[in-house]
Amino acid sequence: MTRLLGALHDDADQTDAVRDGQSSLSRHELLARACALAAEIAGRPVVAVEATPTLDTVVTITAALLAGVPVVPVPPDAGELERAHILTDSGAELLSASPRHGAGVPAEPDPSAPALILYTSGTTGPPKGAVISRAALAADLDALAAVWRWTPDDTLVHGLPLFHVHGLVLGVLGPLRIGSRLVHTGRPTPQAYAATPGSIYFGVPTVWSRVCAAPAEARELRSARLLVSGSAPLPVPVFDDLKALTGQAPVERYGMTETLITVSARADGERRPGHVGLPVPGVETRVVDDSGAPAEPGTIGHLQVRGATLFDGYLRTGRPETPDGWYVTGDVATIGEDGWHRIVGRASTDLIKTGGYRVGAGEVEDALLLHPAVREAAVIGTPHPDLGEQITAYVVAGGPTEKELIDFVADRLAAHKRPRSVHLVDTLPRNAMGKVQKAALKPRSGRI
Repeated sequence: MTRLLGALHDDADQTDAVRDGQSSLSRHELLARACALAAEIAGRPVVAVEATPTLDTVVTITAALLAGVPVVPVPPDAGELERAHILTDSGAELLSASPRHGAGVPAEPDPSAPALILYTSGTTGPPKGAVISRAALAADLDALAAVWRWTPDDTLVHGLPLFHVHGLVLGVLGPLRIGSRLVHTGRPTPQAYAATPGSIYFGVPTVWSRVCAAPAEARELRSARLLVSGSAPLPVPVFDDLKALTGQAPVERYGMTETLITVSARADGERRPGHVGLPVPGVETRVVDDSGAPAEPGTIGHLQVRGATLFDGYLRTGRPETPDGWYVTGDVATIGEDGWHRIVGRASTDLIKTGGYRVGAGEVEDALLLHPAVREAAVIGTPHPDLGEQITAYVVAGGPTEKELIDFVADRLAAHKRPRSVHLVDTLPRNAMGKVQKAALKPRSGRI
């Protein structure tokens, strides 16, 4: 498909193609509105849109892509400092979807041209703008269409934010390229998902956890073809509960802003709890040890990626990569003999080096979540004078004591993997995509 949003041009009928909680647009109507706005913004260096979960956002982003103008989605809940940084750093002019006249369809821009500038937070400093080309978007969406058997006959349902890869690239540009219908529920609640018929549903682990906590709503999803989970590891107990309630195991996938989606389970293949599948077409992956040498299959190491889905680089600083073109993700993972990937987490927070052992935080979190009273768990490494790091857990639970939870894990995992400290908390800090913000977890007194 030569056009990035090819299906938008191919479908001239008046059936609903994109719908939110208030209104809907056919492909013909969306193309007309977007072309009118594209004519007004053509030639501008970069534009920004306040990425509310509405059709106006879909129209504005579509218009920018048609005009060949890089677009910056701004989180609608961004604070004053964050908003000012994004607009100043990118040099973007903030737009609204208010075209004044009609226009024809513009010529397709060069595939190598930048399409999106997505701001992503690192471990230090303000968010950085990741520049993603039209070619990378097309390559990734085509790869996912193949592995998920995603076709124009599908209806995608989700309520995710429209300023991340998950909600915007997969959740909006995917249907516009593939030709499937899109229904955005405004918010990703169990009730909204249950009330919206669809064949594919997107969610993050927090969404699926809440769906599982509402069994009646979860059972309404039994007719779906795919339940896709991403943006953070899906806890094994949630995987199992979702399978039991809906009759199908969720499809997990892995990616990041800088690489788009690079690894996924297949629609017609195996789905393993705690694993994210195999590389998608056009993507290579490898795991290396601390020295940069290839790691043995099944051992924890640093995940690297290369292929057609990679971003062009950060604004003004380019793309950091190895001399042979591998992008260092900053995540730690294992790749089994059969090529299946398990993501341990971020090297900076989820790989815990304790007493000479390397422990993945996710394995300990999954063990804690097996306890019937535990609702949420986050595990980090904290300094220890003898071990180097100790395993420290933050748990949302009602009833058990800290010692009971430590003993519970010790009965299920190797001794060196048990938490040495457990903090019972009311909530865990999360971002808009439901990811736990482990940097905000601070060790307190109460070591056991």
